[in-house]
Amino acid sequence: MKDISEIRFNALAGYCRQPYALVAAHEVRWLQAHDEDILIVIIQDVTDGDYSALLLAKDLKERYRWVGDTPFFESVEEVMAEVPVAVKAVHDNLDAERAQGDEKGKPVDFFTPIVGGEKINADFVTIATLEGYSPAVEIIKPMMRWYEDADGNFVEQFQTTGFDTRLWELYLFAALVESGYVFDKSMPMPDFCARSAFAELCIEATTVNPSRDAAGVMVPPPVVETMEQFVAFDRHYMPIRYAGPLTTKLKKKYWEREHVRGRPLVFAIQDFHAPGSMAISSSALPIYLYGRCWTLKQNASGAMSIEVVAVDQHVWGSKTVPSGFFNLPDSENISAVLSNPSATISKFNRMGVLAGFGSKRVALRRMGIATSNEADAAEPVQFSFNINAAEYHESWIEGMDVYHNPKATVPLHPMMLPGAAHHFLREDGQMESLIPKWHPLGSMTHISVDEG
Repeated sequence: MKDISEIRFNALAGYCRQPYALVAAHEVRWLQAHDEDILIVIIQDVTDGDYSALLLAKDLKERYRWVGDTPFFESVEEVMAEVPVAVKAVHDNLDAERAQGDEKGKPVDFFTPIVGGEKINADFVTIATLEGYSPAVEIIKPMMRWYEDADGNFVEQFQTTGFDTRLWELYLFAALVESGYVFDKSMPMPDFCARSAFAELCIEATTVNPSRDAAGVMVPPPVVETMEQFVAFDRHYMPIRYAGPLTTKLKKKYWEREHVRGRPLVFAIQDFHAPGSMAISSSALPIYLYGRCWTLKQNASGAMSIEVVAVDQHVWGSKTVPSGFFNLPDSENISAVLSNPSATISKFNRMGVLAGFGSKRVALRRMGIATSNEADAAEPVQFSFNINAAEYHESWIEGMDVYHNPKATVPLHPMMLPGAAHHFLREDGQMESLIPKWHPLGSMTHISVDEG
C-alpha cells in the first residue's frame, strides 16, 4: 500500500462520493494498493470521532465504487493495522467484487477516434497525440467514466465540431463534483441538475463560438492592438457575441420544467470565439449582463473612483443588440450567469500534473494576472508559477466568476458555489464583489517536454 494525494484520489474516485457522506465524516488519509486496483480512504466519523477505512475498486465500467470497509476504531493506527486484511479479501476476489450489478453498456472512451478525415477536430488530435497534453488526457479518462451522456452524442461531438463546448461541460462537471454535488441525469435539459447536502441548482452550459460567413468560412475576430480597438471590442463586439448564445438559451424556458421549477437556474458561458480570446473578453460579460460600464477615474486631488455609465445598446457593423441581459423579459428566471476564463484545456493539463497524471517529462509554467489583495489597488497583480513545484495548488473552481441577477425570482446563494468570485449590482450601479484571497483573472500555461 502507498499513500496518494487527495487531489489524485479526487481525480480517480471523487465522482463516487455521495453529498451526505461529506457531512457525516471527514476524510483524513488516502491510499492505493495493487497499482490502484484498490483505493482506500480513511474517514473520521463526525459524531463519535472514531475511524474507519473505505475500500473502492473499479466496477465493470471502470468507475471506482465502494467494495468494502473496516470496523470503526479509536485511532488511525488501529484502522491501518486492519486495512491489509480488508484489501487482501477484496483483491483475492476482485473480479467478483468489481461487479456492482447496475452497469449498463461499455466504459466511455473519449480518446479512441470514432471519426476520421476532415471531420475530426484539429484541437482534439493535438491533445490526444502530443506528450505535452498527456496530463490532461489522463485526468479526463477517469472523469469520463462517470459523465453520463444524456444526449448520446458527447464523444462524437468532443472529437468533431463540439470540442470546445464539450470541454466546457466537462469542466463544469469537475467543478460541481469538487463542490460536493451529485447529478440527476434522468432529464437531458438543462445540462446539470445537481444537489449537495445543502442545496440544489441547475446549470445550462453554452459557448461563444467562431463566426462563419454564408459559405461556412471562419470569419477572423477584430484586431485588438490599440486602446481604442480594445474599448470597441470590450463594449460592443464581445457583448454582441455573448448576447447570441445567452438569449438563445433564455428562449428555451428551462424554468418551466418541473425538475427545474423553484431551483436556482444558472447559465454558464465560455468564450471560444478565437484562440486565447477569453484572456481579454471576460470583462465584456458584466457590461452586457448589467447594461453598465465601469471606468476608473482620478480626480484633481489624485483620488481614484469608479464612474458608472449606463449602456443602452451595443453596435458592431450592421448588428445592434440591446444591453442588459438581466433586464430582458423572462430573465428574472435566471439566477446568475457564470464564466471562468481559466477553464480551458490548460486547466485540465495543470490539474493533471497536480494529480500525478501523464508523462513525467512534462513541465508547466503558468503566467497571468490576478486580483490584488490590497484594498486600494487599481491594477491586478502579475504572477508566474511553476506548476510542477510541490507548493503549487489549484482547484477546479478557481477563477470562476458568478454574476448574480439583481432581479432573480430564485436567487443563488454564494455558498452554493464556494471558492468562486461572486458579483452583485448595487442600486447605485456600482459592483459589489465577494472575491477569494486568490483569484486569477486570466493566464497562459507554457508547456515544455524534457528531452534529456
